[in-house]
Amino acid sequence: MAFIVIHTAQHQLAFYAHNRLIRRYPIAIGKPETPTPHGHYTIAHKSLYPGGVFGSRWLGLSLPKYGIHGTNDPSSIGKSVSLGCIRMHNKDVEQLYTMLPIGAPVVIRD
Repeated sequence: MAFIVIHTAQHQLAFYAHNRLIRRYPIAIGKPETPTPHGHYTIAHKSLYPGGVFGSRWLGLSLPKYGIHGTNDPSSIGKSVSLGCIRMHNKDVEQLYTMLPIGAPVVIRD
């Protein structure tokens, strides 16, 4: 089973398959006024080419209005600048999109 753990303090997303760490990705997270919410969620829906600031892929969380997505501003990766969503480089979210099924667990923590 595939799942991800998002470490907001390190600006990293860790992808696991069969309880084994496969890869870590750099991310951007919510700014202090609109922090990325910690908790346990799932991937609720997926979209190709959502457009605009969402880059090339959208992985919507079970928490409405929040997701993991690409970006049209790659310089934002590694920073706390979003409205709460998790931003990734487009090439990284495209890879993750193929590996995470609907229902995959997502843990967001420090």
